[in-house]
Amino acid sequence: MFQGFKQLRLRNWAPLAVKPAAVSTVVLTHAHIDHSGYVPLLVRDGFAGKIYCTEATYELCRILLPDCGRLQEEEAEYANRRGFSKHKPALPLYTEEDANRSLTRFAPVEFEKELEFDGLRLRFVPAGHILGAAVVRLKHGARTIVFSGDLGRPNAPIMVAPLPVRNADYLVLESTYGNRRHDPEDPGKKLARVIQKTVARGGVVLIPSFAVGRAQALLYHIHLLKAEGAIATDLPVYLNSPMAVDATRIYRKHQAEHRLTPEQCRAMCTAAVIVNTGEESRRLNERSGPMVIIAASGMATGGRVIHHLKAFAPDPRNTILFSGFQAGGTRGAAIVAGANSVKIHGAYVPVRAEVALIDNFSAHADYGEILDWLKGFERAPRQTFITHGEPAAADALRLHVEESLGWSCRVPDYLESAELR
Repeated sequence: MFQGFKQLRLRNWAPLAVKPAAVSTVVLTHAHIDHSGYVPLLVRDGFAGKIYCTEATYELCRILLPDCGRLQEEEAEYANRRGFSKHKPALPLYTEEDANRSLTRFAPVEFEKELEFDGLRLRFVPAGHILGAAVVRLKHGARTIVFSGDLGRPNAPIMVAPLPVRNADYLVLESTYGNRRHDPEDPGKKLARVIQKTVARGGVVLIPSFAVGRAQALLYHIHLLKAEGAIATDLPVYLNSPMAVDATRIYRKHQAEHRLTPEQCRAMCTAAVIVNTGEESRRLNERSGPMVIIAASGMATGGRVIHHLKAFAPDPRNTILFSGFQAGGTRGAAIVAGANSVKIHGAYVPVRAEVALIDNFSAHADYGEILDWLKGFERAPRQTFITHGEPAAADALRLHVEESLGWSCRVPDYLESAELR
């Protein structure tokens, strides 16, 4: 599901390049909406096959996809009620009902279990990005193609490291951080400094966050900071994302996929007051600091965080803290770049709050960590396709792989096809 610049978002509304009914099978690497978010539309428009993914990915999609549909319906209803949309009426891309119907097509598969379908053999290998995230290995006869999905980091505090892959004839490789290295400083220390500074002036720390992965990392670090006395134990912390709450509970079930003990999971789950209803969310906007609010979405493209931005961005006592990469064209990217105001619900909201960025909370491997993972291959793939990154990041990773490993790489264009011989 495309995010960011309008010309990209419009692709979500354009007819798919292939007829959904002609697709026999979908293989899903993980649950994040930029990967899974088109599934309800695919099923609604005629796809009737199976969607293979890991068990945790299915459980997370059961939370994320209906929420995505419901959010689109709510935003369309709000736009129609307030009259700020150019579309008359504003419509959701798909509905909560569409999303629920699509869940019947899912067929979960265990990690490392080989599955045969359509003359292919499929295996999911742990990618370490979020719960359920997988590197996909597909074999057809003697040939193998590997899709990295989103690769996690080798030394992340919560998720286990991505497992190595030894060989592939063809590799499709993500490049989100293809032109960047993560800051080696402990992100928890950075978080403590931002909170301390904002609390000292009586402000609110507003953290736009992805509901799966990022929210849990933030909660875990806040728990540690309170336990260490780095921030006040009575500082109010709110998690304003019901689906993040549900996702956090799944960590207890899939203990083998992360590093936390059951006790640490419980501490993470209780590190914040849960905001369940829309009315509770609105009441937060009427409160003053100091407090910390974590709310979806992570790039401020939608969700409850939008209403919090309207309330808290104009006040210089507050801080808007971004905890990861902000895609071009998103509100998050505009705010990080220093925008004086951002457009929300048809009107411009001034940004007078302090803006901070801690990008090493990211669950994406940086280019150095990607190169280290690639060194686990026993031989070079015939061809490596660099995908899933903005143009500068994708081309930078192509250059890194070519120069460091001597592999044949290319960055394919949108809708380009390649015949694998």
